[in-house]
Amino acid sequence: MALRHAVLAALLDEELSGYQLAKAFDMGVANFWHALPQQLYAELARLEKEGLVAGREVVQDARPNKRLFRVTDGGLAELERFAAEAAKPSFIRDDLLVKVQAADHLDPGGLIARLAERAAFSEAKAGQFEALLEKMRGDRPEEEFLLHGEQIGPYLTCRRGLDFERANRDWCQEVIAVLRARSGV
Repeated sequence: MALRHAVLAALLDEELSGYQLAKAFDMGVANFWHALPQQLYAELARLEKEGLVAGREVVQDARPNKRLFRVTDGGLAELERFAAEAAKPSFIRDDLLVKVQAADHLDPGGLIARLAERAAFSEAKAGQFEALLEKMRGDRPEEEFLLHGEQIGPYLTCRRGLDFERANRDWCQEVIAVLRARSGV
């Protein structure tokens, strides 16, 4: 997957400025695709040049003018083409796993500290996903929302992010317990 597809997917439901796109990425898309704001702005420019998104200028009185972007028919066709391709399996690239791989030769105290930091980060991120999911479904039970709710795609990807962060937290806590038991730390 290229950044272009993640940007197109993020623009499907509404027009967004580059700033709004960066915020949307941070809260939703970032759980499966990370991009810096400058990467998003550059990608928007490429997509507009290729006719996959259309931008329009919005004049603002008290602020600088902004550009809003929406997916064009060509952009939707590109997403359809992308969706028809076989999905490549994902791979984990995580420096913490390299550190755990070397656990037998490292100071367990330092490694435990890094694992505790990651567990805390994952716990906080899981809380953000839980709040976002609750906001998306409103007062409906999840089962009802999954069957009849609007914008099910963002909800399902957010659920994946929640599951991912919970699994990270649980794994870190398990590894901490093993390292403590083995080292007496």
